[in-house]
Amino acid sequence: MRIAIIASGSRGDVEPYVALGKGLADAGDSVRFVTQRDFEALVTSQGVEFWPAEGSVRDIAQSQEMRDLLERGNFLAIMSRMGREARNASLGMATAGLAACQGVDILVAGLGTLGVGLGLAEKLRLPVVQAYYVPFTPTRDYPFALFPKLPRWLGRAPNRLSFHLGRQIMWQPLRAADSAARREVLGLPPAPFWGPYAAPALRGLPILYGYSPLVIPPASDWGPNVHVTGYWFLDPPADWTPPAEVTEFLQAGPPPVYVGFGSMANRRPEETADLVLEALRRTGQRGIVLAGWGGIKKADLPDSVLMLDSIPHSWLFPRVAAVAHHGGAGTTSAGLRAGVPSIVIPFFADQPFWGQRVADLGVGPAPITRKALTADRLASAIDAAVSNQAMRRRAADLGAGIRAENGVAHAVEVIRRIG
Repeated sequence: MRIAIIASGSRGDVEPYVALGKGLADAGDSVRFVTQRDFEALVTSQGVEFWPAEGSVRDIAQSQEMRDLLERGNFLAIMSRMGREARNASLGMATAGLAACQGVDILVAGLGTLGVGLGLAEKLRLPVVQAYYVPFTPTRDYPFALFPKLPRWLGRAPNRLSFHLGRQIMWQPLRAADSAARREVLGLPPAPFWGPYAAPALRGLPILYGYSPLVIPPASDWGPNVHVTGYWFLDPPADWTPPAEVTEFLQAGPPPVYVGFGSMANRRPEETADLVLEALRRTGQRGIVLAGWGGIKKADLPDSVLMLDSIPHSWLFPRVAAVAHHGGAGTTSAGLRAGVPSIVIPFFADQPFWGQRVADLGVGPAPITRKALTADRLASAIDAAVSNQAMRRRAADLGAGIRAENGVAHAVEVIRRIG
């Protein structure tokens, strides 16, 4: 089959779709991957055909205004800012997608790209497979990821309503940009006011969820077309080797604690570094700190701490004592797979959801919001993660279960049934 995948966001948002694309390509399908130029090396390194869209998510994330908004964690304000930036991004994705989707059989789209994807499907008469890494299909079993758990006395009906509300919170700031892409690139009428969720191109087709059923079981009221496949992991190439400084640091002492906030920018990176270093000092733990897009900086580090720009989580996490991170879906899944406790420090969006899920599974302490993070709180969480043996056993058991799954193969099997 000929398949196009359209994805956007941070690396953690895009990487699962690259893993899915690689799985389809390995199974003999022709795969075209549409995303921003930020991820060209990531896509092409897996042997998947890259179709570049104009724009840079990284540039937006590193702007001072976005740094301030991420630090505050106000999701509505963040979505409003993204809505202002979305027009050029949507035009770029639609233009690249229109070229990439010529002659394909199936289009795969998910969070952030479903609107553009359905415009392409309408223009080219393509079926669309929805693919997500966080629950997006309404259910009575639990609330949408943007909302906290609701009191039991309310019953289960409000949970389903929260999905419809959450979808609108995500859709409305982006609606004008999506409509512009439909009009100016695809020659279509404006997007539906309430969003693309009831589009004919979606009816009866599979909905894929790239997370483990051991972490979030399939909802009891989902239909047979909804598949919780297991995570879509992307491992380093077989010939990848870690930098010598990393292996030497790991061999020089006990397993360190990993700390990294992924693409979450910080207004005061030096202060964040000081906080992290103080927490590690108080607990007597060695640390590996990832600068990432957040730009954490520290000129003079103690010998007990190594700072890196990037490194594959799948290689590093099994070699550390615990992982402290922002709770992005990709980083959370890597921590759970490694079988070590996770300390989640959520900024916004679905990150509190994953932090609470880690705590509910007993594989990490309670999440600490970024606004509430102090050296004392981080030190207490690190102490719990490295010394609570019951927590460590639960994390190890869950990791073993996740490693026994093959989410990519399951998802590939479901998609290939369509053809």
